Amino acid sequence: MKIYPYKRLNRPVALRVTSVSLKLSDGTRDQLETTAYSTQQHAVALGIAGHTDWVSATIGLSATLPPGVNAPDAAWSDLCVLAVLTDGETNVRTSTALTRDAEDGRDWSGSLEVLRDDHLGRASLAVHAVGTVDGVEGRSIAETDRSWVVDTVSEEPVRGLQLDVQKASFSKSSREWLHPYADVPWIVDVSARVPTVFVNTDVDGIIALLDSSGSGVEGKVRDLLVAQMATDVWTAVFHGAIGELEVEAGGGPVFPDDWQGEVLREMLPDVVPGVHVEEALRQVHRRRTGDSGWVELQTRIHYAAARRADAGKALAYAIRSLEQMNRESET
Repeated sequence: MKIYPYKRLNRPVALRVTSVSLKLSDGTRDQLETTAYSTQQHAVALGIAGHTDWVSATIGLSATLPPGVNAPDAAWSDLCVLAVLTDGETNVRTSTALTRDAEDGRDWSGSLEVLRDDHLGRASLAVHAVGTVDGVEGRSIAETDRSWVVDTVSEEPVRGLQLDVQKASFSKSSREWLHPYADVPWIVDVSARVPTVFVNTDVDGIIALLDSSGSGVEGKVRDLLVAQMATDVWTAVFHGAIGELEVEAGGGPVFPDDWQGEVLREMLPDVVPGVHVEEALRQVHRRRTGDSGWVELQTRIHYAAARRADAGKALAYAIRSLEQMNRESET
């Protein structure tokens, strides 16, 4: 929780996406269906129409400010509402001013243009209400508490962690950094734009098992293997995200805008339960950079990763399948 030396609104701005359209290279425009965005997921998928030649996207927006914003005795004036799209990977920040729908109303609307060449994958969309307070212009009055994800590639509007899974012979790969790991079945690389899982084809049968579609014992073993892999992935991406945090001038950590921020917001409630995610981030950061507490936190991190991988469910299914096999063999 940040402390501001001036009066603000205590509740967040509500943001909704109302429309999405693509401008194609031939100058025509494709109005996408509502399946291109999800209010529940707070996500927009610009790849849903299958176009490879789109130049820009126009996203229609509607924002509702909290009660009290238009109070006669409000501490601010010159109110302005801005939609801001931030891409942590390309360092591009795009903003546009929204327009009040009705005089003295709390609803504001407008549109934001997304240039395809400015983005490689995902960007974060938020709304900020700013005004003049105590003679200082541009002070933040309120903002969204949960940003939208604008994905320029995905065909499905989801916030979940995106992974790139690649197969490689660790002992013979042109990626020489894989050679020392030739005796493990997979490795997770969190330094890439999208977290990447490399599966080692040198391990006999692993590819056939992962690609199998059977529902018997083989399927249960496959699900167990995938759950273990997913646990490793969630653990690795959490540590990768925590290790790359930016710090404010006052020493507090800042949530990243890309997949790292999504991972942290997803896992922190289980890593540090019972507190707001911003406070949880500060506690984890203090433990990692301080003198104590980081080692003890590893159990909670593993627990959070295992929950997201559904490791317990996969193990239970595998055990029941083996028990059923044993009963059938005894009869």
